[in-house]
Amino acid sequence: MTDLLNYLHDVFVIKFDAWVVLGFVAQGFFTMRFVVQWIASERARRSVIPVAFWFFSIGGGALLLVYALYRRDPVFIAGQALGLVVYVRNLYFIIVNRRQAAAEP
Repeated sequence: MTDLLNYLHDVFVIKFDAWVVLGFVAQGFFTMRFVVQWIASERARRSVIPVAFWFFSIGGGALLLVYALYRRDPVFIAGQALGLVVYVRNLYFIIVNRRQAAAEP
């Protein structure tokens, strides 16, 4: 039990710094994207992915990429960088489709 308490103290107290705060903020963005998606789907009574989902994805992904770069974690860096490409691409499709729809008579 002492080992567990020492571990938790080390991780959550001693190692707590601005980078950990950034990591928690980034994780908060990722959590909010699912909350937004869940609320939108519940209201529509079908699966919906609102635009805010992609903005939270980009925000969380970018912050987590900065955090991963600081931590020098190649797996985490690759995952977040590739994820950002997908999030930005989806947002691009949404913007292009809305412009096309607005231009149609």
